Amino acid sequence: MKAAWSKHWKASTQPRKQRKYQHNAPLHILHRMLASPLSAELRKKYMKRNIAVKKGDQVKVMRGQFKGKTGKIETVLVRYQRIHIEGVTQLKRDGSKVPYPLHPSKVRIIELNLGDKRRVASLQRE
Repeated sequence: MKAAWSKHWKASTQPRKQRKYQHNAPLHILHRMLASPLSAELRKKYMKRNIAVKKGDQVKVMRGQFKGKTGKIETVLVRYQRIHIEGVTQLKRDGSKVPYPLHPSKVRIIELNLGDKRRVASLQRE
């Protein structure tokens, strides 16, 4: 793999090269990697298995200590590949609550935010 990031790079089986590729990727490519699986109803409706997460999507946590909780996505942290969901918080030592960062692959989208015309068009197109 070259030192500079390249979108023409072919996949490697070495985890260190996969991590390097992801770490050095530009933000517009990283956003595509932030995809979550769709619920069964949405999968039938849009004929897609997963889609990139967006602020306002209703999701259900499928893994970890918050498994089973549902809420809307408050923040999408593209650089860190994490999302914040309302109601999924952890308690700090001083008693204040902070949002708990989750990876998008550990949640399932149960309702899409269709406020973006470009997103609606991409869903209808395929």
